[in-house]
Amino acid sequence: MEYRLLGRSGVRVSAIGLGGNQFGAKVDAAGTARIVHHALDLGVNFIDTADVYSQRGRSEEALGQALQGRWDRVVLATKYRSAMGEGPNDKGASRYHMLRAVEGSLRRLQTDHIDLLQVHSWDGDTPIDEMMRGLDDLVRSGKVGYIGCSNFLAWQMCRANDVAERYGWAQFITVQPHYHMLERGIERELISYCQMFHIGILPYFPLAGGFLTGKYKEGEAPPPGTRGESSPYVQRYFKPENFAKVRQLTEWAEARSHSMAELAIAWLLGQPQIPSVIAGVTRVEQVDANIKAAEWRLTGEELAEVRKVLEG
Repeated sequence: MEYRLLGRSGVRVSAIGLGGNQFGAKVDAAGTARIVHHALDLGVNFIDTADVYSQRGRSEEALGQALQGRWDRVVLATKYRSAMGEGPNDKGASRYHMLRAVEGSLRRLQTDHIDLLQVHSWDGDTPIDEMMRGLDDLVRSGKVGYIGCSNFLAWQMCRANDVAERYGWAQFITVQPHYHMLERGIERELISYCQMFHIGILPYFPLAGGFLTGKYKEGEAPPPGTRGESSPYVQRYFKPENFAKVRQLTEWAEARSHSMAELAIAWLLGQPQIPSVIAGVTRVEQVDANIKAAEWRLTGEELAEVRKVLEG
């Protein structure tokens, strides 16, 4: 397993991370434990979840059970900001909600600290200094090791870190954006900003909900039981130009004895500033496949060839 620095911190995380968005729901507590223990045994040490995942809290609860006696082997990331109740202050990036959200996460995870706390999305109603001061207090208290954000634009992250730098507060060391072969908007500004300030990029949905595995065929019904049967997210990629790119890239990967899914993950790991690719799984076999994909190191020439197809 390859380990990379988590942004400008000194902590190292596995190039393949474990996404917990299905834990506690589609994957029950026993299944979560099997997957987590298997991943840890193979060297995966980075696990990402959120307080809102799996019906508000069940993902964290399942992980809390699975990680008992194993916390020394894990760098765990979770998120706050999304609605965890129906009250007016049960959501948002405010200090008020932040403190309650963190206490709830610690209780569900059955631990005394969170390694990486991420703001799940931008909150235009909360002053930036309120958010960053609250996060700094959590770091200073020892309840949080590092802070990051998710779904922030480059200017939002830049402004937040500038405010924190001015007052000597903790700054975001990572950002978690929607990024894969067919979603490359962050290449316009966010990647260059992160390169300049050594901020780690943790892409989610690396396989576009399964579309980048190549299992969906143009003009054919999605295979029974797949997300493509009902997921609007997956179906948004059902376009002739996307099918054409996947066909061409599948041939390119297979000519090198790899699968399309392996190429999608290896391509991300070949992009700047990415310490780990977060891959959600529901079976232990998927963990094995993702780790195998991370073993493929694309050369500069290969990355250029793939980019040519993507931009064709």
